[in-house]
Amino acid sequence: MEIIVVLVVIGAIALFFIASYNRLVTLRQRVKEAWADIDVQLKRRHDLIPNLVETVKGYATHEREVFDAVTRARAAAASPGASPAQQAQQEGVLGQALGRLFAVAEAYPDLKASTNFLELQRELTETEDRIAAGRRFYNANVRALNTRVESFPSNLVASTFGFHKEEYFEVEDEAVRTAPTVDFS
Repeated sequence: MEIIVVLVVIGAIALFFIASYNRLVTLRQRVKEAWADIDVQLKRRHDLIPNLVETVKGYATHEREVFDAVTRARAAAASPGASPAQQAQQEGVLGQALGRLFAVAEAYPDLKASTNFLELQRELTETEDRIAAGRRFYNANVRALNTRVESFPSNLVASTFGFHKEEYFEVEDEAVRTAPTVDFS
């Protein structure tokens, strides 16, 4: 009889470890998937920016400093290997540079009426919305994983099998938290 109780306890502990491990693996994969979705949208954003810069250059040729700032910020943001926190910081700088580019565009009525510019602006706005949605999804998955990694008793499984907390993807500067808005009316 005692041996049955011991086997049941051992079985329950084994089931707990298996279930906890599988839950942690699932959460880690969701975080990776969410980051991949953000990465796709960031790449789309980075691909739109040169077209936007070239369009504005056609109208505002003497704004070289703004164009260079956008180009440098885009290159930094598009460089691979950044952590979510580093990527967020680089995207913040890029967002500020884009804001300056849109401010330059305000001074050129012909540019504001350009179909090409308006289409690029619309696509960039849609991409910014997708990035914001992706950021929320990613951060929710990071929160779930981090909670599981830190909570007892699943933290025992996490530490045993090398699961760790992930970084959130957050923009620190409040002015950068939203997409640049420009009124061309």
